[in-house]
Amino acid sequence: MASRLARRYAGRGEPYDDLTQVAALALVKAVDGFDVRRGVPFSCYAVPTILGALRRHFRDTTWAMRVPRRAQELNSRMRVATGDLTQRQGHHPTAAELADHLDVSIDDVVVALTASQAYRLPSLNEPHLGADHVETIELIGAADPGYTRVDDHLTLLPLLADLPLRERRILTMWFYRHMTQTQIATEVGLSQMHVSRLLKRSLAQLRAALPS
Repeated sequence: MASRLARRYAGRGEPYDDLTQVAALALVKAVDGFDVRRGVPFSCYAVPTILGALRRHFRDTTWAMRVPRRAQELNSRMRVATGDLTQRQGHHPTAAELADHLDVSIDDVVVALTASQAYRLPSLNEPHLGADHVETIELIGAADPGYTRVDDHLTLLPLLADLPLRERRILTMWFYRHMTQTQIATEVGLSQMHVSRLLKRSLAQLRAALPS
């Protein structure tokens, strides 16, 4: 009986030996908990006990990520409903059709569909779809230069604050307003050579203060 019930769940991604072990353990618990004085057949008590253990096994141990129980149960109902509606209507059901058939909201269907992606997570070392000789891990993840820019910005702020106001103004015109040294010289009332020296001195001071 336990093996037959376990066979119902075969082909769902779990080894059959694991399912029979879960079913056998549930059978032992059913024997321990069965009360013959109730006058009902043992199978009426054992079958729900074993099926419940098998469902809990799939719910609690086979998902790659923890998913709310409600989403798991709705996902199971949706698999059955999808097969029924496809056969009846001749096409794959839409989210709205599933929601109407199962008497749930479209948002619930979307949540369950999204949760189903967490049942089996693909290995990062598997060949990428359409690129047999390239592993998925080689195509995802990279150092984001934006983080470096944020770090540099936060590091430079106090260093810039230590510079004299005139030198901060010259750096702003040079780097942010993209003015030439001649234009800067005219703006601040200095010679172009003096502006050049101030730029070099300011940049040297900033580089020396930056952590290596």
